[in-house]
Amino acid sequence: MRKDQRNDDAFTGLEAAIVLIAFVVVAAVFSYVVLGAGFFTTQKSQETVYSATKQASANLAESGPVVLETDGSGAVKNISFNLKPAAGASPIDLTRITYHLTTTAQEALYVDQKANGTYKINRTQIIGDGDDLLETDEMFRVVLNAQDPGVEINKTAVFSIEIKPDVGASLLLQKHAPPGLNADSFYEVY
Repeated sequence: MRKDQRNDDAFTGLEAAIVLIAFVVVAAVFSYVVLGAGFFTTQKSQETVYSATKQASANLAESGPVVLETDGSGAVKNISFNLKPAAGASPIDLTRITYHLTTTAQEALYVDQKANGTYKINRTQIIGDGDDLLETDEMFRVVLNAQDPGVEINKTAVFSIEIKPDVGASLLLQKHAPPGLNADSFYEVY
């Protein structure tokens, strides 16, 4: 071997080490990006699931009987019922709830008196702190005037009230009027 020839064996090993390190660095950056995107997607999926659970879960529950009140002629004048929050429900703004009364022949949409200035429902807090939020361990009595929009509930009629909060599933109360309605009386309906 001549003296002016160089031995390049060590240099080739150095090149291989540099290439290997470059591959490792590129793989680490790529895995960081992929994991970051995965964590972001997982977080967004979790938020979607929680939001859907909140939307689908019932926030309201009926407490006690639904009561019909008749006027002097025996026609149904008022429908009253108690509302409480469902187990584990977040606070519900009662000014944003709508009530949809339906019979086989008629329907009426009731809105809270504070929502747009109409006075179609009467809401009284039975248990609570005096605000318009329905919170844990609180109860409100709601009275719908059936005669205000002209909804007739006759003897043995089936009627339903769909209570729709702004967030969460609606609560459906489907009841049957009694076979006899006397003047100025109160009836629990089932």
